[in-house]
Amino acid sequence: MAFLRPDERAWLRTVSQLCYCNPFLPERIAYERSVLGEDFLEAEATWNLRGDDPTVPLEHPARLSARLERLLHGARERLARGSAAAEQDLLLYEDAVLVLLYSRYAEPLYTVITRALEQPTGRQPCRFYATFQRDWDYYFVLPGSTRPIRHDAPHMFACFFQVRRAFHHIFRYLIGGSMAAARLRAIVWQSIFTHDMRRYRRTLYRHMGDFTTLITGPSGTGKELVAQAIGLSRYIPFDPATQTFAENFAGSFHALNLSALPSTLIESELFGHRRGAFTGAVQDRKGWLESCSPFGTVFLDEIGDLDPAIQVKLLRVLQTRTFQPLGETTTRHFHGKLIAATNRDLTTAMQQGHFRADFYYRLCSDLIATPSLHEQLQESPEVLRALLLFLAQRIAGTEAETLATEVETWIVTHLGRDYPWPGNIRELEQCLRNVLIRQEYQPSQGGAQTVQQRLTQAIESGRLTADELLRQYCTLVYAHTRSYEETARRVQLDRRTVKSRIDPQLLEELCATFPLPPGEGFITG
Repeated sequence: MAFLRPDERAWLRTVSQLCYCNPFLPERIAYERSVLGEDFLEAEATWNLRGDDPTVPLEHPARLSARLERLLHGARERLARGSAAAEQDLLLYEDAVLVLLYSRYAEPLYTVITRALEQPTGRQPCRFYATFQRDWDYYFVLPGSTRPIRHDAPHMFACFFQVRRAFHHIFRYLIGGSMAAARLRAIVWQSIFTHDMRRYRRTLYRHMGDFTTLITGPSGTGKELVAQAIGLSRYIPFDPATQTFAENFAGSFHALNLSALPSTLIESELFGHRRGAFTGAVQDRKGWLESCSPFGTVFLDEIGDLDPAIQVKLLRVLQTRTFQPLGETTTRHFHGKLIAATNRDLTTAMQQGHFRADFYYRLCSDLIATPSLHEQLQESPEVLRALLLFLAQRIAGTEAETLATEVETWIVTHLGRDYPWPGNIRELEQCLRNVLIRQEYQPSQGGAQTVQQRLTQAIESGRLTADELLRQYCTLVYAHTRSYEETARRVQLDRRTVKSRIDPQLLEELCATFPLPPGEGFITG
């Protein structure tokens, strides 16, 4: 008797296509419809727009698993009895078993995820791995037959855990029921696994850290959330001896906002420093590049604001994966993944000489553009309600439904559905908070100017006296350096003169733009 009947082979071929397609693209629904036939539920055709809520299980995976289990039981028995099997049939059998096993263990793997998030410093044991191994052996280790699998159980267990984390983090961080949001989720999935899951599973899972991801888009569109979804969904090996993964993913993402730090501090944060490397370096310190594990991620926000001198040093990291801490000549290695983001037009910045072209072309091996809130609402107006409810749940808890309705009514009445939301999701959240507190929201007229923009405008219009210009410029440089001595060196004035020119009110505004890292104070030397 043949290993697979013609009808089984045809059906498993479609199951295989479903297994390896991008789950966030429309092709997923087309394959599900073909696989399930009369069992397909139209209500689940929009699952991509609904989210990953384990408390609301989907029917399609359960129905597919039940049918797979029946077919695979018969196929396994025929294979165990020595039925002849072509290589392509064995591959279809392998894919079908993987789909079935993932479905069986998706829920316990989700439990591992939630426990890891609750305890980000420890490694969570997977006690159910022994059961997984028994299921694996049942389907793949058959006496007297050729083993139809090219991967071992621990590796596939790690792949399943990665897939489950990817679903969780993509839905957790990339909210919105519009097609624009769904397309973004599909792009992020490719950033994690590439477009070819088979190739990824065979070999690329070892090398994805070598690819830098560059995220572009307007301010407030969730670029850091995209970075988190990718960084927290990286492959982590599983050790069957200890029944634990090599690392707790929850502590593997390290973010650095480059626009909020002066250049010297950026170098120290990234590369680390040795005692005495600069004023204030009283002890050795590891930078994020050295602290990051092979399964971790360093996220550099506002990469477009990076000083050209540091661009050169980071270019070396991307080219050779090596760097040197400040004050040391020993070469260190960066083993993790680098993700960068910016709201700037880097093409224009390169043309103007502010951003190195060679650095850009090292960054852009994987490009993602985040959609604006206006784009999402133009495409799917009903998304406004879903976003307000999501934000309200974080702010008002049990009052979320009432608050979301109240804010949506206020927006439609006072701003209209065509309001462009220049501040994107960030502005929508502030609108909700304003309406919650005082039942109104006053949009900025053209967007609030930064302190730097006000200074530039005042200089261009010739409104500043020489003394006012000196006071504002000294204050701006001091906000960057946090040091009177360094400020004096840069502006080539006496330290006491610099100190007398600091504007306390302006400095307070600038401190919000260039905040110090937690736990650090001003350097007054």
